[in-house]
Amino acid sequence: MGLPFSVDMKELLRTSDPTIIPFATALLAAEGIEAFAVDVHMSALSIVPQRLMVRDENLFMARVILRDNGIALDD
Repeated sequence: MGLPFSVDMKELLRTSDPTIIPFATALLAAEGIEAFAVDVHMSALSIVPQRLMVRDENLFMARVILRDNGIALDD
């Protein structure tokens, strides 16, 4: 599988809400989709949102899972 974060990762979600990323990550993990949060420490500045990345091949299903669970996405 390689590194947890690579060029094959796509941005799924961007948010300044610190509760969304862990919730989304747990939803995806329950479905077997690995997600990687970036900018976590920078978001403490309140000017840089956190981002959640998934592998390109999981992007479509990850979007469906989050939408089905009430998480709004900026497509």
